[in-house]
Amino acid sequence: MSNSHTAPSSEQVTQVTQRKQDHINALLQDPQIERQQSGFDKIRLIHRALPECRYDEIDSSTSFLDHTLSFPFLIASMTGGASGNLGQINRHLAEAAEQCQVPMAVGSQRAMIIDDAAKKSFELRQFAPSVPLIANLGAVQLNYGFGVEEAQRAVETLDANALYLHLNPLQEVIQPEGDTNFSQLADKIHALSDKIEVPIILKEVGSGLSPADIELGLQAGIKHFDIAGRGGTSWSRIEAHRSENSLGMTFQDWGLTTVESLQLAQPYQSKADFIASGGIRNGIDMAKSVIIGGRLCGVAAPLLSPALESTRQVVETIEQFKREFRTAQFLLGTQTVAQLHLNSALIVPSLPR
Repeated sequence: MSNSHTAPSSEQVTQVTQRKQDHINALLQDPQIERQQSGFDKIRLIHRALPECRYDEIDSSTSFLDHTLSFPFLIASMTGGASGNLGQINRHLAEAAEQCQVPMAVGSQRAMIIDDAAKKSFELRQFAPSVPLIANLGAVQLNYGFGVEEAQRAVETLDANALYLHLNPLQEVIQPEGDTNFSQLADKIHALSDKIEVPIILKEVGSGLSPADIELGLQAGIKHFDIAGRGGTSWSRIEAHRSENSLGMTFQDWGLTTVESLQLAQPYQSKADFIASGGIRNGIDMAKSVIIGGRLCGVAAPLLSPALESTRQVVETIEQFKREFRTAQFLLGTQTVAQLHLNSALIVPSLPR
């Protein structure tokens, strides 16, 4: 560890492991954590009765981090830790990523930095040898002693192709044990990006990225952003279950929706690639995301229950997303993903009332 990072106490180790388990339990027990306010329902697409293409020739493949993917789907960050079921979830997700040829991001690896017993849940390359894997640390930890060494450990444990630095100021404020010093983080992100070999992806966790955030990221040398807008899983509401802080419910719908954040990011499309996530719940949402600027579409919550069951269940869920996405492509007359990306002509324009 970096010299400035003090060794964790046994209480901290227990706390981190329990927090991971609490998050999973809350997701499974409170249906209102799923907010269903991502904004995709406000986008209507232009149906083609004469699509002028064959369904069996629809090409949904795309590329990301120098890999060819079967379609623009990302298994988004969920979990990882010392509890046995957390490792099992990650194994099922990784095996499904390999079978479906899609990338996978893991949950925060702070757990393995604090508790070596959590490391095994992130050793996933053996289960997903040929697809991109994305490591993950909280950006705010750069203000709490983490640095190049911790980032490299996260990347090396996963044998990752990229590193998420997640931005979660709202979640940290609600957490009873939250880390809330977000000052001068852009400079530290810049310093880190110069020293690690894999790309850094800046990621929100459910409140969206603003143009000001993207500007700071670009100045820090970042070329990949996961906008993670509000409207799907509310981490504010999840943390409300773990604390006596009423702010968690008050701010459960705070932030930019996925649609708003993608639309605000459009001026930066020539400078960076954007991952759409937050409330993507079917292949039609995916198609809309690509049309308004997403290169990939991150999905987490719909995969949690399948991942608790088996790899096969996860594969079946991903394949359903793929069928829906391909069908949307066909009904829009877009044979390739490139014909979807930023193609505003596919959206029904606002008509005068």
